[in-house]
Amino acid sequence: MVTTTVLQSGSLSAIEYRCSAGPADTPFVEVHDGFSVSYVRKGSFGYRFRGESFELVAGSVLAGYPGDEFMCTHDHHLCGDECLSFQLTPALVEAIGPASERRTAEIWRAGALPPLPQLVVLGELAQTAAGTGDVGIDELGMLLASRFVEAVSGQTGKPQRVRACDRRRAVEAALWIDAHSHQSIDLERAARQAGLSSFHFLRLFAKVLGVTPHQYLVRSRLRHAARLLTDDTRSITDIALDVGFADLSNFVRTFHRAAGVSPRHFRQAAKGDRKIFQARHAVAV
Repeated sequence: MVTTTVLQSGSLSAIEYRCSAGPADTPFVEVHDGFSVSYVRKGSFGYRFRGESFELVAGSVLAGYPGDEFMCTHDHHLCGDECLSFQLTPALVEAIGPASERRTAEIWRAGALPPLPQLVVLGELAQTAAGTGDVGIDELGMLLASRFVEAVSGQTGKPQRVRACDRRRAVEAALWIDAHSHQSIDLERAARQAGLSSFHFLRLFAKVLGVTPHQYLVRSRLRHAARLLTDDTRSITDIALDVGFADLSNFVRTFHRAAGVSPRHFRQAAKGDRKIFQARHAVAV
């Protein structure tokens, strides 16, 4: 594991994790040092926590609660994984909400969330800020944590227990979809790639990863688009088509619904204009 601290402030720090562990490595018990929210940028890994099992892929978000034990597994991917983790002080967590201590524990012990539109675009923007040393990364970390709390507060279900071989199939399918998301992919093609019937594939994928194959496809395209918008000079139309959207209007509508801002304003935010997000969401510290 290679760790790089990219930000250290009074209420929040940001750490990049690059893990090269694979199926041959023995998992071990670890402990969360404090509150954290981590964005999975690349690869996949398993997360075992309080009797629950989660499979995380690019775009997933992982939460940490101080003192809780967990275990990471790497059964399904040979190339490791990369995460950007934000460590939050209790005071910042309290400022983000909710007011109840019991509810706070429930939220930050949620384990993991699947790739969600409102989180993947912020995760990619934060990753770019981390790579360039942009001072706005602290604001993005707080915004990502706030959106995480909102998402968990509205979540009702938890991943169901499934066989290890089914988990592997679902994760491998997600990796394949992510690698080919710029292409035209329908349920039948993805199911055929996984060696399953369309119905069985749909049910298995959603059960393991918490999203349908189509939802993951769209969110993968959003994630790639967000990354390109932060460090690419191509037109927004070219980026929309290159990542797999059929037309510009569909991309702009989908991106705005996820990010709360247009692709053009998102690009401006990536260049340093963080005021664009202030109207969308404000976090008191």
